[in-house]
Amino acid sequence: MSKIRLIIIDVDGTLTDAGIYYDENGNELKKFCTKDAAGIFVAKKLGVKTMILTGRECAATTRRMTELKVDYLFQNVKDKASYLKEFLADNGISKEEVMYIGDDLNDLPPMALAGYIGCPADSCIEIKERANYVSTVAGGHGAVRDVLEHYFRETGEWEAATKEVYGIGV
Repeated sequence: MSKIRLIIIDVDGTLTDAGIYYDENGNELKKFCTKDAAGIFVAKKLGVKTMILTGRECAATTRRMTELKVDYLFQNVKDKASYLKEFLADNGISKEEVMYIGDDLNDLPPMALAGYIGCPADSCIEIKERANYVSTVAGGHGAVRDVLEHYFRETGEWEAATKEVYGIGV
């Protein structure tokens, strides 16, 4: 396996259950799974950068990604592939160094720029057909952590990194 330097994660349907909730004042709310944090923290410990790339903009996403200390947060990006292509070129990152985790049709073009693809169990068939790993977990229920754990176990890095992050042997 190539060494991944950047993990790109979609929000709706990947980090969330794909639901969009509105309160009585019209504020958009999202439900994030706390389990995903472990995968992101392990990636950070291993020196892998994380990018959130989403077509919507939401204050709840900003707040959660700030809590998770992701390296890059890009919201309201309508053409993810063009945006990502430019970002990768500007930062000298090759396709083989990129992991993409997404769930739906709008993720197909940017996924073509990644060397490793993961997706939640409830992703559309087109995504599942392209994925290197299809999680057994649905989006918004820890699928991102599952994809990251699977990958880092394959590379032999999961146990040492979780021990450093959480101070436990797993």
